[in-house]
Amino acid sequence: MGRVLGFVLIAGGALVGIIVIVLMSVYRGEGSLSGGAATLGAALGIIVLVLPQWGVGTYLLWKGGQEAAVSAKANQQRKLLDMVKSRGQIDISDLVIELGSSKGEVQDMIHQVVGMGLYSGYINWDEGMLYSREAVELREMSHCYNCNGELQLAGKGVSKCPYCDTEYFLD
Repeated sequence: MGRVLGFVLIAGGALVGIIVIVLMSVYRGEGSLSGGAATLGAALGIIVLVLPQWGVGTYLLWKGGQEAAVSAKANQQRKLLDMVKSRGQIDISDLVIELGSSKGEVQDMIHQVVGMGLYSGYINWDEGMLYSREAVELREMSHCYNCNGELQLAGKGVSKCPYCDTEYFLD
């Protein structure tokens, strides 16, 4: 919405600027205004009427672009969570392809949704596989599903197998 309003304000400012210049030219042509007065009137009209519209319009365009970027990021995170939850497990390379991102971006996205407390499951980085598990099941776990190694705390809500590098994310 902000981007649309920004475009409208910029276009409206341009239209007002054209009208001011045309009016000053017409009054100058009729002899109602001297050349200096017409130039001053056009300059003041642009400064007072046009530039504020362009400034606000540009700000709204910029702010709308930021909001669109945040929304796109949230949509990507939502899509990632939906894919993992609906499939139970998914190859990270499939996520890269389906999300149209790089492996690093997908890994960052996974860590972001874990940090927000939206994902509970585990990842085997060696296999490149992301698994969804119930949080209760994971909290009771002490050994790795992959290699049966003893899990170690690796951070807030994260356990890690020191043998196969599988990470388990808890709510």
